[in-house]
Amino acid sequence: MKVKVISILEDNYMYLVIEEQSKQAIAVDPAVPHRLLEIVKREGLSLTAVLTTHHHWDHARGNETLVKEVPGLRVYGGDDRIGGLTEKVTNAQELKFNSINVRCLFTPCHTSGHMCYFVWEDECTDAPAVFTGDTLFIGGCGRFLEGTAEQMYHNLTEVLGSLPQDTKVFCGHEYTIKNLKFAMLVEPENEKVKEMLSWARARDDDDKPTVPSTLKEEFEYNPFLRLSEEGVKKFTGKTDPIEVLRALRKEKDKFKKPKERLPPHAMLALEWGLLRP
Repeated sequence: MKVKVISILEDNYMYLVIEEQSKQAIAVDPAVPHRLLEIVKREGLSLTAVLTTHHHWDHARGNETLVKEVPGLRVYGGDDRIGGLTEKVTNAQELKFNSINVRCLFTPCHTSGHMCYFVWEDECTDAPAVFTGDTLFIGGCGRFLEGTAEQMYHNLTEVLGSLPQDTKVFCGHEYTIKNLKFAMLVEPENEKVKEMLSWARARDDDDKPTVPSTLKEEFEYNPFLRLSEEGVKKFTGKTDPIEVLRALRKEKDKFKKPKERLPPHAMLALEWGLLRP
């Protein structure tokens, strides 16, 4: 099983999960459809399905175009607001595409219908993958736009946190450096955070993505998965894990203002690859 990482827009990722023997591919959050189709054609792939983590435009807006362009394409997601949806999935539902298996994981909070997707291949020694959309990022987690700290705690600790530790994490945005700067504020003595931040900066200098990480690595430096650590509790002034998470998210929201959206002409240039994100 091969996962192709595709940088799009300002800081988004879309993905192709490729069964190398059959050349069949599954797209994850293909928000820039024409670019996806160019890659599919260039690499001689057959696009069979789309997995959409949530309905936000920078993850789902390519679906309707793809449905028109690819006859019989199936589009899966957990929210009726997702454009081009052909099949609404539920928690723990499993999908199969030849030797590729997908387990749908309901993770409401960033949006009320958010899904993550745990993916593995039959008779393959490669580590499994999880596509986390805007629930779990490298070094961080998504904002609680339509949910609560209780929901995100469940998502991070009981749903995603219970997956195999070698699971590769493919998230929806390149937020790693910003997230790790915040992690340094939370745990300034954490050597893993320091190492990861240095590595991420080097990747950025080389215009390379920081995805994937692994769940094991996230538990070493991601403060949102380290809620019982003394340094994290001290930073928030809380002891109950859910209250630690709630306070941590509030502090992260204040940490740095999000950058302004680019004007439409610049966004169009990004879509067509004329500018680099």
